[in-house]
Amino acid sequence: MPRKIELLAPGGSVDSIKAAIIAGADAVYCGLDKFNARNRAENIVFADLNGILRLAHQYNCKVFLTLNILIVDSEIPALIRLLNKLVQTSIDGVIVQDLGLLYLLVEKYPSLVVHGSTQLTTHNEGQVRFLNLLAATRVNLARELSLQEIGKLSRICHENNMAVEVFVHGSLCLSFSGLCYLSSVQSGNSGNRGRCSQPCRDQYATTAVGVKFPLNLKDNSAYAEVGDLVKAGVDSLKIEGRIKKFHYVHTVVKAFREQLQRLDCQRGLQSKSAALYTVFNRDFTNGFLQAEIGKDMFIDYPRDYSAHHLAGVLGGITAENTKLAKRELYARKTAIITEVGAKIDRLSAIRGPVDLSISGRVGEVLRVVVKTPESAWTFCSTTPLALQKKSGGSCFGSGLFLEKFKAINDTEYMIRHLDLKGLQGGAFVPFRELSQIKDKILNVLRDGQQAFAPFTPAHTRAEKVMVQPALSLLISSPQDISLGDDIDGEIYFELPSRFDDGGAKLRDLFTNNKKLIPWFPPVLIGDDYLQALELLRLGRPNRIVTNNTGIAYAAMEEKIPWVAGPYLNITNSFSLLCLQEKLNCSGAFIANELSRQQVKKIRRPPGFKLYYSMYHPIVLMTSRQCLLSQVRGCAKDRVDATCVERCHRSAVIEGGPKGDVLISKRRGQHHSLYHQVNSLNTAIVNDVPGLFSGFCIDLRHIETETKLILGRAEIVRLFAEYLGGNLPAGDELQEKIRPTTNIQYERGI
Repeated sequence: MPRKIELLAPGGSVDSIKAAIIAGADAVYCGLDKFNARNRAENIVFADLNGILRLAHQYNCKVFLTLNILIVDSEIPALIRLLNKLVQTSIDGVIVQDLGLLYLLVEKYPSLVVHGSTQLTTHNEGQVRFLNLLAATRVNLARELSLQEIGKLSRICHENNMAVEVFVHGSLCLSFSGLCYLSSVQSGNSGNRGRCSQPCRDQYATTAVGVKFPLNLKDNSAYAEVGDLVKAGVDSLKIEGRIKKFHYVHTVVKAFREQLQRLDCQRGLQSKSAALYTVFNRDFTNGFLQAEIGKDMFIDYPRDYSAHHLAGVLGGITAENTKLAKRELYARKTAIITEVGAKIDRLSAIRGPVDLSISGRVGEVLRVVVKTPESAWTFCSTTPLALQKKSGGSCFGSGLFLEKFKAINDTEYMIRHLDLKGLQGGAFVPFRELSQIKDKILNVLRDGQQAFAPFTPAHTRAEKVMVQPALSLLISSPQDISLGDDIDGEIYFELPSRFDDGGAKLRDLFTNNKKLIPWFPPVLIGDDYLQALELLRLGRPNRIVTNNTGIAYAAMEEKIPWVAGPYLNITNSFSLLCLQEKLNCSGAFIANELSRQQVKKIRRPPGFKLYYSMYHPIVLMTSRQCLLSQVRGCAKDRVDATCVERCHRSAVIEGGPKGDVLISKRRGQHHSLYHQVNSLNTAIVNDVPGLFSGFCIDLRHIETETKLILGRAEIVRLFAEYLGGNLPAGDELQEKIRPTTNIQYERGI
């Protein structure tokens, strides 16, 4: 029997959810007005959720709720209140990024089905196993992967009883998801908080190769690759678009449903869909899937491309053809809105009505008849009704019954009518009888789903560091090893994302310099991950820092102590508990995005070490694309293995609305964007005394506008003196490292 392939549609509003259902979606994903990564979508409120669940389940359509943002400690009480309500619903799954939320779900809400968000940047087999440890049943793979890479990870997922989900249509992020801080740094709108303002779509000064929108990618569309994705083992085809309107959702879902039907009937698949070009798009690319990452994936036009496409079909992109195309597209859009609007108006996303009829006389049992549009049930008390006494019961009135049975309104139903005409006046039974009847009613209305007691987190005191925080260095050149000779902390050595010699030189480096601690990068795909594993297993360092959860999983297997790096996005105290209790982690860097007040609320678990990067270049994004091709140009049309290994170039993208940004392509690393100036945060040392075990300064050779007026050894000495209590050394650091910023610490997420 052929596998059932799920078509997963976006639901940014109730109308979009309805449109997805009638277009043939097997599942929809939607967000509430809090805790989801599409803050600009219309979203829904919790009061709507049970009605949506009822409607969707009537059409055999699942509903997944997006809780896919980073959480800060001040939000934990509100998050737990939401989870306490959510666990009582029939939601089919929750989509999660934050490790603290994953911890809560594992520990306190095991009945909720967990999906790993694409924000977790999952791109290697170790990351799949890492998420499996945290009870994830599905993972949405990184969008940058090829069909071959997806196929390999699908096998790993299925071996671990996990489903595979892949985005097949919609907007493409230029950065690996979860590793983009561009919007956060520039405007305080963090992509890890669902507030991305899409500065990658902004216009900059025209580059040397004549491009005005050098960071703007075409939209993703795997329409032609549906069959290949199914062969690769993908279980769910996911459409992006929670900020899109219902006519867009209906058009795209219908097109993909028809393509899947062709596949089911073993008919030839279409290579293109004319319908997909009639709704918003930036033209389409399948470059990542086809492993053809290059110039053709960019488009120097950030707005809707549909009129340009149709004008081309009409004979060419002329003013007259574009005018005709816009007119035709408007007519099509109006027709779709009218036709689909009429259909979705006939669908009800409100909770089902419940009529209660309560009867009984003294000496008889109390009878409660419950009627819904689908069925009817009768429930009886075990104790006969008695006459009213002064204590031990109460006369029954409509107010009392509505209060005792109000939990019905927290299901997919709501009380419409209460009939007490058959109940003798002055009769009563003990309240425990009403509670038992209420529980039986809830059991049938929830289709036998278990009820859960609310979880209330215990208030724990944070452990304070009783020793002087140590100064550590992050370096990327063997020539800088001597900078750590006179410090009491550790020396971290940045590893590449790709090894040009299989890692032999690096193994020798660590063998000859035992004090060096490997610092693993965030992105390690395919053979690069396997080579990093080999370095870890053969070198067997005493300790590592990793920004990649796949390496973290391997360290756990090898029983090598590991520290979570700053790009694992640790933002709350429950994340620390997750790392310590579930993942055998010995310490963590706090995310650079947090503000002073957000850091102050973090509670460090006993025996766990916390670190903070107090001086570093500010990474804005990490990309698998070649960013230089749109700025300075490149002789190659596509990225290949040698690009990552050997390319060492930089450039400035000038004239953006928020200023210039810097491109840094270093040997062995993926392309990255950096802020113009480095972050220097000396204030944190005294703002949160007793929280951190150590502070790190980043002295990798990444060129920004920040200049060191003293030599690097002298700069290290000043940092050491400042941590030792010499406050004037902090003022001198501000003078000798210029210009710098502290904007993330002031602003937060």
